[in-house]
Amino acid sequence: MGANGSARLERLPAGGLVCVVGARPNFMKVAPILRALAVADPPFPVSLVHTGQHYGPDMQEAFFHQLGLPQPDIDLEVGSASHAAQTGEIMTRFEEVVDAVAPEAVLVVGDVNSTLACSLVAAKKGVAVTHVEAGLRSGDRAMPEEINRVLTDQLATLHFTTETGARDHLLREGIDPDGIHFVGNVMIDSLLHHRDTAVAAGETLERYLPPEATEIPTEGFALVTLHRPSNVDDPEVLRELVETLEQVSERLPLVFPVHPRTRGALEAVGWPRGRRHPVMVLPPVGYLEMLGLMAGSRLVLTDSGGMQEETTALGIPCITLRENTERPVTLEQGTNTLTGTDRRRILETVDDVLATGGKGGRVPELWDGRAGERIADVLADWAPLTPW
Repeated sequence: MGANGSARLERLPAGGLVCVVGARPNFMKVAPILRALAVADPPFPVSLVHTGQHYGPDMQEAFFHQLGLPQPDIDLEVGSASHAAQTGEIMTRFEEVVDAVAPEAVLVVGDVNSTLACSLVAAKKGVAVTHVEAGLRSGDRAMPEEINRVLTDQLATLHFTTETGARDHLLREGIDPDGIHFVGNVMIDSLLHHRDTAVAAGETLERYLPPEATEIPTEGFALVTLHRPSNVDDPEVLRELVETLEQVSERLPLVFPVHPRTRGALEAVGWPRGRRHPVMVLPPVGYLEMLGLMAGSRLVLTDSGGMQEETTALGIPCITLRENTERPVTLEQGTNTLTGTDRRRILETVDDVLATGGKGGRVPELWDGRAGERIADVLADWAPLTPW
């Protein structure tokens, strides 16, 4: 970890709870939990570890600052690598944290490599694991995230769920029902907390307006995001998707903030290229900018799990460019429709949204902005955690 990291470890409070973040969606999930833990009664030591799985010079400003997160007590600075190399490096560096702090519990969120890696270290060290967003299942073991979800839940003692169906998955997998707590959705906590301070879509679009653009599509645009390996790693799949997006742009303007990894894949297939219809390509944007773009859009096309939930909470039609989802409540109760990457299905669904306004939906149970508080309440009464 280096001399600077070791020195910071010595200043961390011993025991208590270590909260782990690694990738962008983790930040939105842990922020409301930390807010609630800051006023927990009784209080107990809390440390924040950032693995550095997602990183960049603007990360602190775009996510930590906008979300009101404290600066991490430790940044493991792992960076990018293959799944195996990244997971192993996180484990090696996080083990130093566990040895130095001797926490009574480790809290992990979501389904990224950091989630599983830190859970493995904690479990092997005899430290209790708590998993936020437990029990979500797509049924697709080809997804790295699905492997991370299943294994993390097997290691965890406390399982905090976002929807009622997650409990059924956990029980089928042999999880102790006494450790399952339906608390709601921390992603929606962050959305509701920051909705009034989101950056207006027009402001973001004007900031990134390309020189050749003649107008800003501030009304009636569709927001696009792509990052799943199944969509961006196969050149043929990606080429089909971007050609479909160009056809969608004949119906309404598209705004496409491009993930750095996706940008490289797009360049490899020769996109974007000169075209008649508007696709406004943006660099990655911060949380408040993305929230404003979602809220200002007419519909969203995405392969993101979190955006399926956020669009349901906002009442924005969502077209998910995947064959499955670990968030079925967004299909059953929300505004989400699965199309996969089939061009005909995508275009038909876009046309339906434009003609009818899309699926009507409702906000699922306990997506009320208080999930972080419920998690803090459970932790405050949990035997492994010792008050100050």
